[in-house]
Amino acid sequence: MSFVFTDDNFEEEAIKAGSLVLVDFWAPWCGPCQMMAPIVDELATELEGKIKVGKLNVDENQATAGKYGIMSIPTMLLFKDGAVAEQIVGGMPKDALMSKLEKFL
Repeated sequence: MSFVFTDDNFEEEAIKAGSLVLVDFWAPWCGPCQMMAPIVDELATELEGKIKVGKLNVDENQATAGKYGIMSIPTMLLFKDGAVAEQIVGGMPKDALMSKLEKFL
């Protein structure tokens, strides 16, 4: 199961985590986000111990979404040592997403 990021915990859980962190910026009304949800959950399980994987609801956490300039969803940001290392926009198959992450593993 993926981690739930919020405006309140984002700094501590994503930026200061000191490891790789994948954040899926999503909203419940977003169709492509709903299609990506099971893929994100699978990756959270498969990559446990390698990458912290979680979701941030942009409707409920507008401060964080705004800080990172999230204009369209789904958008995923991969943080490495507290900085954005990769931005992935839009839905995609699991293998395509995994190939984008593998270069950081």
